[in-house]
Parts: sequence; C-alpha cells; structure tokens
Amino acid sequence: MHPLVALVTLFSLLVFFWMSFRVGQARGKFGIEAPAVSGHPEFERHFRVHYNTAEWLWLYLPSLWLFAVFVSDYVAAGLGVVWIVGRVVYALSYVKDPKTRSAGFGIQALATAVLLFGAMGYIVWGLIQHGV
Repeated sequence: MHPLVALVTLFSLLVFFWMSFRVGQARGKFGIEAPAVSGHPEFERHFRVHYNTAEWLWLYLPSLWLFAVFVSDYVAAGLGVVWIVGRVVYALSYVKDPKTRSAGFGIQALATAVLLFGAMGYIVWGLIQHGV
C-alpha cells in the first residue's frame, strides 16, 4: 500500500481541477464561449496553464507511482508535494506575467525528472543485479 502517494495523487488532481475551474471563471469573465480557446490574453494564459499541466500529468503520475513502488513511498510523496507547489507557483506566475513562469516550471520539472529517472535507475539496477 502507498497511502501517502495516493493522497498526493488526489491533491495533484485537485490542483488540476482548480486550474480547470479557473479556466471556466476566465471564460465567464471575458465572455469567451466554448469551444473557443482564444480571446482575451488573460483567458489564454489560464487555458495554457491548464493545458500545460495536462501535458505534464501523464509523465508525472506514472513516475510518481513507479518511484513509490520501487524506491520509497515517503520520498515519492515528498517529491509529489514539490511537484504540486511547482505547478501552483507556475499557474499563479504565468497568469500574472508569462515571463515569470520559469521558477514554477523548473520546480515541477525537476521533481518529475527525479521521480522518472529515480524509478528507472532503481528498476534497471535491480534487473542488472538479478542478471536479467
């Protein structure tokens, strides 16, 4: 069982839900009706934050779980929290001024890379140790 990573997964999805809610709010605020994805620049920034997070979720979530299963539930959960913080920083800074998004993006990208390459390294090392 990996209850900490399960909890972090749920919080990660709540962050994604929060972002989708903000896109909906921006649609209403700026009068942008679906299926349009362009219009007011602030709406477009909310949309890009949400979409970019969706692009990263498919890489982050499996890496999070593989790291938890093969390396450490506690470390995976901690890195998941770092990812969440990075995505929130990214979202808030990107909407305010896209030029300031780098810190949040870097935080979440680093957390994802540690999860991905940590899990991969541990699995490959285990296979080598077992002569596979």
